[in-house]
Amino acid sequence: EESSSARSSSSSSSSSSSSSPRSSSSDAADAMERLIAEHADSLAALILEPVVQGAGGMRMYDPAYVRRAAAACERHGVLLIADEIATAFGRTGGGHLFASERCGVAPDIVCVGKALTGGYVSMAATIATDEVALVDDKEAPPLMHGPTFMANPLAAAVAGASLGLLTSPDYAWAAKVDRVEAGLKEGLAPCADFPAVEEVRVLGAVGVVELASHHHDHNRLAHEFIKRGVWLRSFRNLVYTMPPFVVDQPDLDAVTRSICDVLHNLEPHPDPSD
Repeated sequence: EESSSARSSSSSSSSSSSSSPRSSSSDAADAMERLIAEHADSLAALILEPVVQGAGGMRMYDPAYVRRAAAACERHGVLLIADEIATAFGRTGGGHLFASERCGVAPDIVCVGKALTGGYVSMAATIATDEVALVDDKEAPPLMHGPTFMANPLAAAVAGASLGLLTSPDYAWAAKVDRVEAGLKEGLAPCADFPAVEEVRVLGAVGVVELASHHHDHNRLAHEFIKRGVWLRSFRNLVYTMPPFVVDQPDLDAVTRSICDVLHNLEPHPDPSD
């Protein structure tokens, strides 16, 4: 069973759906299991972004899919790699620091970045199980340490400070994410009734408005947001926001209000030649 928090997020934040999220997720998981079984001998690993897909469409999906993917990988000896560059460190809510935790799985490899340093400097990390990291292969060590920028001291110090703050009992990050999630759901809800909007999705501190058309002028949209004192980057047919956990309510309201203002009178199907 999917957790109640994820289930309520899916049902309350979507404006329309041609089939139930549960049935479509199950069909997708069935297809994924068949593919892994069919190609197991030639597969090294399955890479996925758990629960929230990023640049591929900002789609939010059932944690049960990730659990079935993990089980299929284990059955067929395929490594499971979780790309948590965007989802780690509490972003998807539910009281879990990692989206993989929300799904109840332990990947073989986890990729993290972005919030690893609180966004102050660039740093990424690859986390692996002992079984993967400690392979005795002198010809091709699996996780070689030594490239020029490996363990940059400044970035490592910033990451340590950021993670120390995030996990401090006084910081209460989970409550902050819950507050942001509630604000995004309430603030973006009106968009679901706009002619140009296909769907509104919210999970944790991630808010997405999917537009019905891919042919909107993103430069014009950006300028409209800037005129309202907000910087937002739209792409494809998506307008999204991932506010910092420390955002105060007036700033969060300003973000969601600007999205509603700009999208309210947006033409549903603009001419791509304009």
